Amino acid sequence: MNANIAPATAQASPFDNILEKAQNQQLSLGDLFQVAEALNSSGQQARAVEVYKVWTAFNENHPLLHVAYFNYSVTLRQMGDNAGAILALQAANKLEPLFGPAHINLGRTLEDSGLINQALEKWRTYIDLTDEVIPDRINNRLMAMQHTGRVLENAGRLDDAESILWQAIELQPNKTEAGQHWSSIRQRQCKWPVLTTTSPHVTPRQLLDAMSPLTLSCYSDDPMFQLAKAYRYSKQLIGGPFDLSAFPRKAAKKKTGTGQRLRIGYLSSDLRDHAVGFALREVLELHDKDSVEIYAYYCGEARTNDATQDRIKAVADQWRDIAALGDAEAAKTIRADEIDILIDVNGYTKMARAKIFAYRPAPVIVNFCGYPGSIGSPFHQYMIADGHIVPPENEIFYTEKVLRIACNQPIDRKRVIAPTPSRIDAGLPDGAFVYACFNGMQKITSDCFNRWMKILSATPGSVLWLLAGDEDANVRLRQLAEKQGIAAERLIFAPKAPNANHLARIACADLFLDTFPYGAHSTASDAITMGLPILTVSGNGFASRFCGSIVAAAGIPEMICATPEEYVARAIGFAHDRESLRAIRTSLWDKRDTSALRDMPGLARRLEELYWQMQGEAERGETPVPDLRNLDIYYEVGAELVLEGIEFETADAYRKRYTSKLAYQNEYAPIPYDDRFWKQNKG
Repeated sequence: MNANIAPATAQASPFDNILEKAQNQQLSLGDLFQVAEALNSSGQQARAVEVYKVWTAFNENHPLLHVAYFNYSVTLRQMGDNAGAILALQAANKLEPLFGPAHINLGRTLEDSGLINQALEKWRTYIDLTDEVIPDRINNRLMAMQHTGRVLENAGRLDDAESILWQAIELQPNKTEAGQHWSSIRQRQCKWPVLTTTSPHVTPRQLLDAMSPLTLSCYSDDPMFQLAKAYRYSKQLIGGPFDLSAFPRKAAKKKTGTGQRLRIGYLSSDLRDHAVGFALREVLELHDKDSVEIYAYYCGEARTNDATQDRIKAVADQWRDIAALGDAEAAKTIRADEIDILIDVNGYTKMARAKIFAYRPAPVIVNFCGYPGSIGSPFHQYMIADGHIVPPENEIFYTEKVLRIACNQPIDRKRVIAPTPSRIDAGLPDGAFVYACFNGMQKITSDCFNRWMKILSATPGSVLWLLAGDEDANVRLRQLAEKQGIAAERLIFAPKAPNANHLARIACADLFLDTFPYGAHSTASDAITMGLPILTVSGNGFASRFCGSIVAAAGIPEMICATPEEYVARAIGFAHDRESLRAIRTSLWDKRDTSALRDMPGLARRLEELYWQMQGEAERGETPVPDLRNLDIYYEVGAELVLEGIEFETADAYRKRYTSKLAYQNEYAPIPYDDRFWKQNKG
């Protein structure tokens, strides 16, 4: 049916005719949807609602009335009428109790209305109703389980979330969303081994395939597999090729030598009171406004009384809140702002908007500050790192062209620090040697924890001070310590505290013990700020080398260990020779204000130099093209190697393992040449 729908300002008779047909059961369900879609598309949602209301009221015997109610609810949601949408979805469920989409959307609408427990109840009802799975219900059952797990996870009910997500994994092991959250939850709870299965339907490889790139960084120090994982994740997240015909790309504007300023866009969900916001805010304040204009694109949750966000807003030439915009609309906003260089300050982290970059809304896109590794996408042309995190021989692990600054961790020298508490006030024994680690629980692995237990065993009277996690995780770690002969009270958990107070209490510790393979990032710069020495091991990947970069930039590179064994020995040695540790602490304080780590004016100038270098390359048509060759092959080889469970390898041993596996695979299926590992493999 081609309904002649008049604009809202025109005479209403054609619309009245449609309503009359709906009332007299002369409007088919297909025609109803066509009319409603036409009205919605022309901005006449209120009329679409009116048509649905009349049709559903006068077609009560229609066999697909529940579908009409479902579509009716969608339009109501688009208008912001959650109460009306809930009523429509309840009607759909009453008419057809096994209609999965209505259950899913009813739960989402209740969740968005703040009724979390009612949302969970609706999804659980559907899960119970579909216990006997048939093909046309399996996807909705899976979706109900995933939503239930997501909401339980956000509510801190981690055991319940893990349980329902495992049911979803068993239902469809090759679907990755449930497994992605499941492995992350297990890391946060310190449940080891993280990837474990007792189900004949689920393999360790399927669990590894489901891991997100960020979760993988906490699990394995394999930078080539990390790159391949990011590449695969990008393809899954972005989907098929975008239709860019209505979104033409712009060439770089000629600005070099013209006196014009560069327009730099920083896009992130973390431009707020968050580790990334804390890191960036002073650098943004120090940018040379004669050289660059700063555009801040915020895609996170709405904030009030946020000091970091207020500071960024004050210094940005333009602040854009794009959270409510769709990806294409956000990209058009950025393009309309004529941004020259767009900085991705999220990567694959929470609330990231990776699809925006697929539209390439700026001539140059850069990976910096928010994510510990390569994005592995066709859209990110540059990555800003430093010489320790990415030495030249490790550039093969990044699809972006690597440009370097002195240290990859910006800091804010203006941060407020409360007075240092006494050890007793901080919950610590006064005379003990205090080892500390304030990294998130997800970064603690079984190998890392076992090293800590060896250190405590060899240093009677010492304690390990950790940032408190979920209470179940705290209890679990104490129980694991007791199994290794360490008294539970020697593990002390620091409760959450305001940032100024947390910084102050750090000074009460004697030595910071870093985690591996995902080391301290902003947590390390916090420790250095408070004069606390850090002992770390630098591995092969970005996440495992970041802390070493901070330690070196602070002027104490001797605290970087070559192996985990050296790390254990030196940690024990410092407890027995406190004078040597005091000397390092004194050195740290002496170099504090002149170190590369705290040279924020120098960092701002260096970033501007790099931005102008990128601009010059773009103007000359020399913008690098990400190298995505053979990454599917590297993924297969890397997955096999990661599942072998080797925690630490020297760079030479790591490369030899890869080239050996590649050579073996090449005998049966020749691998197209590229200049990464094959330089060594083929000569």
